[in-house]
Amino acid sequence: MEIHMENTSTERVVLKISGSERQSFLQGLVTNDVNGLKDGLVYSALLTPQGKYLADFFLVPTDDAILLDVSADLAQGLAQRLSMYKLRADVAVKQTALIVSRGLTDAPEGSFSDPRNVAMGWRAYGSEDRSQDVDWNALRVAHLIPETGEELHGDSYILECGFEQLNGVDFKKGCYVGQEIIARMKHKTELRKGLARVEIDGDAAAGTELTSNGKAAGMLHTVSGDKGIAYLRFDRAQGDMAAGDAIVRMVG
Repeated sequence: MEIHMENTSTERVVLKISGSERQSFLQGLVTNDVNGLKDGLVYSALLTPQGKYLADFFLVPTDDAILLDVSADLAQGLAQRLSMYKLRADVAVKQTALIVSRGLTDAPEGSFSDPRNVAMGWRAYGSEDRSQDVDWNALRVAHLIPETGEELHGDSYILECGFEQLNGVDFKKGCYVGQEIIARMKHKTELRKGLARVEIDGDAAAGTELTSNGKAAGMLHTVSGDKGIAYLRFDRAQGDMAAGDAIVRMVG
């Protein structure tokens, strides 16, 4: 497998996955069904064998390759991980110079609808940035959409982070790395922890611990105005929670 990475200061990196076995290679690794590329973008993730989050990304269909739109902070590690799984597959991974644009209105030709939620607009890939000025954090909070490095990190389980609702996991596609853990969480247990929208009465910053009756109840992540996304223990999050001097409540 060829891997060529360059230093980048951009928010997103687009990798090009080429080779005759690119689709079957990815199908055996990622959480979603790669065959969905025939309909547009596929939102997916790569997990550890223990079912924990490594990276989330968009797979993008092209005529001769599959593009992979990922956070710049994760691109190098993801490329190395793909190399580790390559074995003898006819697959190559290379960083491109493509720029990721996104917006809500007047979608440019060749753009794709964001598969996580129609409210997140469109994504496009090209040589110039055509992004629109949008408060993406406010939109993420309103629609409970986690972000790499904010709600999503190395201890995350994707079902606790809403990947089923975000169209980021397929339970019928067959085996992939970490699949057994995700299937067990889906079919044999009720989630006791996870992300939820909250309202905030007072001032509280991202990273503030939440407590209920003096017991740890979770952590506040993205904050937008008086709303936020928090990771909660649901059995302790039914009433008012303290975030420093602020009061936080879970909302639907």
